[in-house]
Amino acid sequence: MPRYVVEVMYDGTQFHGSQVQGELPTVQLAVNTALSTLLRVPVATTGASRTDEGVHALCNYYMWDMDAPLLPDVVYKCNAILPQALAVRGLYVAANPEFNPRFDAVRRRYRYRIYNKKNPFLVHQAMYYPYPLHLDVLRETAAIIKEYTQFESFAKRNAQNFTFNCSIYRSEWEERDGELNYVVEANRFLRGMVRGLVCTQMNISRKGAPEDMRRILDARDCTKAFFNVPGHGLYLEEITYQEGAMVRIQ
Repeated sequence: MPRYVVEVMYDGTQFHGSQVQGELPTVQLAVNTALSTLLRVPVATTGASRTDEGVHALCNYYMWDMDAPLLPDVVYKCNAILPQALAVRGLYVAANPEFNPRFDAVRRRYRYRIYNKKNPFLVHQAMYYPYPLHLDVLRETAAIIKEYTQFESFAKRNAQNFTFNCSIYRSEWEERDGELNYVVEANRFLRGMVRGLVCTQMNISRKGAPEDMRRILDARDCTKAFFNVPGHGLYLEEITYQEGAMVRIQ
């Protein structure tokens, strides 16, 4: 049975997160509904990455299995059904029928956007923070993060993780188009981890003590970290798979 995958992007402020939660408007529910309507069979997808309420995605994937051949123009027709805040970017078929978009991902990249001058066009796209941040301190803390593989301090309380280990491939702050962005790429992330890394680094920057990041990481205690930055500044930017894992068909 073929395993199909749609690639989507969305404005997270219009959804109660990505994962199905009953009848609440979520990304996955909208994708399931659009595919079921178009294909005229019940479709229940499996997602690649869970994003919280308000968090955006430039790239996320949802898979499903179906015996019947697909109609032409599935991407176009899905986009005609989906809400404006959600779009299908492409349609793929998995090379391996056991492919899983969540567990077969080898890298994920997130970006957190911060701006410090009032801008009505960024209200729902980035975090407004009109206070000083010390970029040199932020770059030191970002470099420290890359040295670690154990991130229990950045897993939310009662998180059900079989391991707190993550391999961080990229952790850096960028100045971009008048914004300050934190970019982090890893093989996997814990729930709430990226916002925790951002908020904790910002807190450390205000104090000017980058070595505090080591103390927080070494504590393996989430009460030592800070998580309270808004979801709408965060973007799931890219998910990477092994070459040839999916073949684009539309």
